[in-house]
Amino acid sequence: MKNCATIRPTRTLFRQIATLFVLLTTVTMVLQAASPLDPGAGTPSIKRQPPPVQVKGVYMSFYAIGHRGLRTSIQQLLETTELNAVVMDVKGDRGFIPYRSKVDLAHKIGAQNEIMMKDWAGFMRWFQERNVYTIARIVVFKDNPLANAHPEWAVKDSRTGKPWRDSEDLAWADPFRQEVIDYNVAVAVEAAQQGFDEIQFDYVRFPTDGEMSAVQFSREATPEARRDAIIGLLKRIRTALKPHGVKVAADIFGYTSWRDDDTGIGQKIEEMAPFVDVLCPMLYPSGFHAGIPKYRLAVPHPYEIVHYSTKKALSRLKGTPVEIRPWLQDFRDYAYDKRKYTAKEIRAQMQGAVEAGATGWMLWNPRVQYTRSALLSEEEADD
Repeated sequence: MKNCATIRPTRTLFRQIATLFVLLTTVTMVLQAASPLDPGAGTPSIKRQPPPVQVKGVYMSFYAIGHRGLRTSIQQLLETTELNAVVMDVKGDRGFIPYRSKVDLAHKIGAQNEIMMKDWAGFMRWFQERNVYTIARIVVFKDNPLANAHPEWAVKDSRTGKPWRDSEDLAWADPFRQEVIDYNVAVAVEAAQQGFDEIQFDYVRFPTDGEMSAVQFSREATPEARRDAIIGLLKRIRTALKPHGVKVAADIFGYTSWRDDDTGIGQKIEEMAPFVDVLCPMLYPSGFHAGIPKYRLAVPHPYEIVHYSTKKALSRLKGTPVEIRPWLQDFRDYAYDKRKYTAKEIRAQMQGAVEAGATGWMLWNPRVQYTRSALLSEEEADD
């Protein structure tokens, strides 16, 4: 070891150190100026979780985020089973946003009346530390707060001139209104800035349930106009989210895999595909009231419904990079014989999806109560 007394810094060395310090400071300032955290500049401080080869997710509702028991049950499943992803309501079925939003319109319309999670950064950190793939669910046109606060932007009831209400007594925003699209784009950009890996848009469609004869839009809802409205929304979303490095997904009706028209709601998968990374058909057997070819009764055939619907969608999108990742049924039947779907039926759906070429699956239960026995343990999944 050298004698420390012989090591004496010279004036030249001091000048070199000072020059290096100034240089480093200047470079840092330039890099900071080049990377502002605004909606158009991306979020370089956020490390995105790459999607698993097979996304295996569950849905966490707006209220479940704030309910300790339900929230904990989801976290336990993510820690002990094959699950590797979670879909959370960022703008749920009733239009509320669960965290403190900086979107001004969200405050004005009452979308912030119920805050489910005050420490959102800590909440998201829990998932990031465990490499859980996080997906933000944004319900688009079914938006009770927005439609009621701005009736001029709402789907109208031709009988009263007031906002039309669906079978759940909830108002809808008009898909033709640019202000509605602007609001949803702002919410989506903020979700990306909150650290989500993927933004998934639900109710990207025209309404179907309620007194449809009384529905009135700001323009005539021809099939072409409906499709143009949905494509217009997705184009805006794709452009706004591109700088943020998140994947874009859209939920679609199960029958869109089989029908060549827009199913009366503006969804045609070939036209939607160029503007999303993932299409998520809702392949709940209970939702297939007319069955599919060779399977008139859907509920007793969970594997076949999911398998052939997934294959049909993939065949129509052949040559495109779009993934198909379906929603699967983990709830009691409501359309056929009210049967409870057991682990057997749930795993049959998973198998049907993967064997057809899906890049994963997501389980839906509106009560956020999932069938633990349908899920493999971490050890079983690794075998």
